[in-house]
Amino acid sequence: MIRFTTTLKKFASQGEKTGWTYLDVSAELAQQLKPNYKKSFRVKITLDNVPFEGVAMIPMGEGNFLMAINATMRRTIGKTKGDSVEVGLAIDEKGYQINEDLLACLADEPRALAFFNTLTKGHQTYFSKWIESAKTIETKTKRIANSLTYLSQEMGYGEMIRGLKADK
Repeated sequence: MIRFTTTLKKFASQGEKTGWTYLDVSAELAQQLKPNYKKSFRVKITLDNVPFEGVAMIPMGEGNFLMAINATMRRTIGKTKGDSVEVGLAIDEKGYQINEDLLACLADEPRALAFFNTLTKGHQTYFSKWIESAKTIETKTKRIANSLTYLSQEMGYGEMIRGLKADK
């Protein structure tokens, strides 16, 4: 595991990354994890000795990477932009696992499952993470139902979100 101390940063204005809290991972450190690798990959991370899995290392050019530190992670460690954090990184061979409840429900909906299986792993993950971010079981159930409805109509995550906003 690679260990270092860094400061949490936040993008003020950076296109789709605007508002993201993140930390930088230098090309030198990234090379220790995955030599000569320039694409996004998943890591296990500890922030102040609190473990998280399946976190994306996003390439930023010249071999440097960034890692988005989401609100759940920030709340768990009690840190925000400008705070110093001790980081530990290791390759996450397991990668991200799709939500089991979503997979169980998809098994009962062949048309939705067939379309879901045509989506890239990243697009499948959008659905799963949206479901997992629900704070209550009621919201989680509603999100699974919405996912199944839109997937059975052969609509991706972005189309579903736009459709749900239009229905409000």
